[in-house]
Amino acid sequence: MSYTPALDLDSIVAIDVHTHVEADDAHHCSLDQELLDASAKYFKAGTNRTPTVDDLATYYRERNMAAVVFTVDARTALGHPPVSSEEIAAKAAEHSDVLIPFGSVDPHDVQEAVSRVGILARDYGVRGMKFHPSLQDFEPNDRKYYPIYEACAEHGLVTLFHTGQTGIGAGLPGGRGIKLRYSDPMLLDDIAADFPSLTMIFAHPSVPWVDSSISIATHKANVYIDLSGWSPKYFPPQLVRNINSLLKHKTLFGSDFPVLTPDRWIADFAELGIKDEVVPMIMKENAIQVLGLR
Repeated sequence: MSYTPALDLDSIVAIDVHTHVEADDAHHCSLDQELLDASAKYFKAGTNRTPTVDDLATYYRERNMAAVVFTVDARTALGHPPVSSEEIAAKAAEHSDVLIPFGSVDPHDVQEAVSRVGILARDYGVRGMKFHPSLQDFEPNDRKYYPIYEACAEHGLVTLFHTGQTGIGAGLPGGRGIKLRYSDPMLLDDIAADFPSLTMIFAHPSVPWVDSSISIATHKANVYIDLSGWSPKYFPPQLVRNINSLLKHKTLFGSDFPVLTPDRWIADFAELGIKDEVVPMIMKENAIQVLGLR
C-alpha cells in the first residue's frame, strides 16, 4: 500500500516532524535492549518506550496533531536489524490522516541504499529519509555516500539528519562506541552546499554545536532545524533569540516521541516568550511548506 497524505491541514493544531517507531507488530525493535534502557534512563522516558505505528496514530489523533514517523536503519553499525521502513510506510498509509512516513537506509551499502531510496519513494510514498550519522557510524560528508543524497534529491525527498548529542548509548562505557563527532552539523554543511536542491532538516538543537546549526540554517536556503529531543526550557538562549527572528521560517516543532512527549514540549515551549505570530509557523506552517503538504 502506497502512502498518500490525507491530512486536514486546516484543522490539525500541529505537525510533529520527529517521532520514532521503535517496534513493529511482532515486537521486534530497531535498538537492542541495552540501548533502549540507556536511552530511557537518559531522557527519563515513560514506560511505553516502543510504540508501534498504530500506537503513534492513536496517540496523535487524540491530540489532533500529525506526526512524521520513522526508524533508523543501523544494521551494519549495530549488527541488529531495524524495524522495516517498508512496513512503517505501509502502516502509515492506513493512518494517512495523522501520519507522514519517512524511510531509513543503511548507508554502508551505498548501491543497496540508493536502490531502496527509489523503492521507498516510488512504491511506498515516503516523504523523506532519516539519517543518524553517530548511530549508523558514518561520516556523512564522505563523498562515497553522495549517491544516496543524489537519489533523495532526484525523488524530492526531505533528508532529516540527527545532529549533536544523542541519548542512545548515553551513560554506557564508551557510549557503546557511538561517536558524537559524526553528528557535527558542519559536516552537513558540505552536503547542503553540494546539493542545493536537497531539502535538509537538522534534528535537535545540535548541542554542543548549536551556533553551527544556526549559521548554516541562516546561510543555506535548503536547511531547516527541528527542535526535538530537548525540552524547550533547556534551549540555548541564542537559539531562542533566532527562533523569534532570523529562524522563524526555518525552525520546526518536533518532540522526539516517545522519549519526550509533545505535551511536555508544547507546555515548556509556551514559556519561552516566542512571539504570537511566530508560534503557528513553528508548530505547523513551516512543516507544511518543508514537507510539501499543501
